[in-house]
Amino acid sequence: MEHPLEHAARTLLERYRALHAQLEDPHVASDPRQAVAVARELKRLRPAAECAEHYLRLCQEEHSTRELLERESDPDLRQLAAEELHRIEELLEHAAEKLRLALLPTDPDDSRNCVVEIRAGTGGEEAALFAADLFRIYQRYAERKGWKLDIVDVSESDLGGFKEIIFTLSGEDVYGTMKYESGVHRVQRVPVTESSGRIHTSAATVAVLPEAEDVDIELREEDLRIDVFRASGHGGQNVNKVETAVRIVHIPTGIVVQCQDERSQHRNREKALRVLRARLYELQRRQQEEQLAHQRRSQIRTGDRSEKIRTYNFPQNRVTDHRLPNEVKNFPLTEVLEGKLDPIIEQLKLLERTTQLQQLQQTLES
Repeated sequence: MEHPLEHAARTLLERYRALHAQLEDPHVASDPRQAVAVARELKRLRPAAECAEHYLRLCQEEHSTRELLERESDPDLRQLAAEELHRIEELLEHAAEKLRLALLPTDPDDSRNCVVEIRAGTGGEEAALFAADLFRIYQRYAERKGWKLDIVDVSESDLGGFKEIIFTLSGEDVYGTMKYESGVHRVQRVPVTESSGRIHTSAATVAVLPEAEDVDIELREEDLRIDVFRASGHGGQNVNKVETAVRIVHIPTGIVVQCQDERSQHRNREKALRVLRARLYELQRRQQEEQLAHQRRSQIRTGDRSEKIRTYNFPQNRVTDHRLPNEVKNFPLTEVLEGKLDPIIEQLKLLERTTQLQQLQQTLES
């Protein structure tokens, strides 16, 4: 009887070869959207397919060597075959571990750029100041990662905080890293507006959306209402004397996006369309997830924006990520404020991989 991991490897290779055949199909090649989707899936599966081929090759070598050992009567040849079998079994053990990791489900959007939306929540002016703190954390993190950050739209509060700020991040595996930031972030500290020195709790929400490409979301001109207006700065002062700010309404869904950060109307329109595509793509993703809810794997709660994911405690210089187990959930606040988010994100990725491995093992054994 075939080992479950061998069966999984063969199934994966069949899928990989079928995708190769699809890419060579003239009907697929003539459809840009389908061709891009197939090419992206091939790229995503390639490392796992290579692991599967290596594992199956070692399985065949082990089977052949074991047969040789069983039928060989010469003591010297049996000794050589036994040593070779031991070597192959060690290689097979390592290959099996690599294959299990490669078989773990991955988000095909992980390699995309992303749109980040930060909004002040409960806490009034203090929440807006905290939203600005979160933006600075991500700004410093982007600098550390070598990512490009572009502000799309910002609404300031009276004390210089942000009621809302929307920006894009471009670079390597941006969404796959930043998606762990989606959710409610809570801060505990003495607000600048508090004269009695009492500690207050405020919150801000972070939404991280994978950026869609033109082939993912088709925007029809008749579905868009585009308005232009004069950009304004803090306090309502005019920044430009010409109408460079752009507001786009997607009529079928009612989604509204605006951008006034650039001095060029064309650039503002371009940025607003990027955000609109990302929101429509996220809407499409969520609808598909709801339709396939019974098939979804259990995973870390990375995308629920109503979920409290992290607390920033200033008096105790501590950041607590509530998704992590007790022994690894606390981090120095001073380092997080400097944009050192990798220790938190790496722990979240490790927890997700561990959970997925347990589920994969249960699946293979069932």
